[in-house]
Amino acid sequence: MASTSPPLIRLRAARQDDVPAIATLGAHIFAVTFGHSVPASELQSYLLEFYSEAATSKDVEDPLKDLVVAVDEAEVIVGFALLTRGTSEPCIANLENAIELQRVYVDPMCAGQGVGRMLIGRLEEMARERDFKHIWLGVWEENIKAQEVYKRLGYSAVGDHDFTIGGIVQTDYVMLKTL
Repeated sequence: MASTSPPLIRLRAARQDDVPAIATLGAHIFAVTFGHSVPASELQSYLLEFYSEAATSKDVEDPLKDLVVAVDEAEVIVGFALLTRGTSEPCIANLENAIELQRVYVDPMCAGQGVGRMLIGRLEEMARERDFKHIWLGVWEENIKAQEVYKRLGYSAVGDHDFTIGGIVQTDYVMLKTL
């Protein structure tokens, strides 16, 4: 009986021609993860604002953001993550040289194959190369699985902030790691 091995995954900087695939994957994962917690109309408005091709294109072009994609052997995007400079929260405002890790999204077909860890590791490496001393992220209080992954990777909760989707206010935990 032959065993199947996980696909070979490569990381690279996102390009403009990746925008449709990133937007589609991002909207899908956001909807699957959070869709049950907000009215459909609020979700659709949020997806149009933050996961449209236009919004994704701006992320790719933004000089304060680094969008990295994970691609399989056929160059299909199976995940992505975003590193953002210039953001903060009150619970970490006293830290110098902090950078935000955002949107670590992996296609459900590749879940459990280390793609998320690869993306996080690469963005942490990029942050260190740019002399950042701390990396932080926001994770939904109800996303226990993601919180556990981040804890295993050395992140710890240091506060929280509101995350607003239309008229719905949810709580994200702010997690921090010293690089």
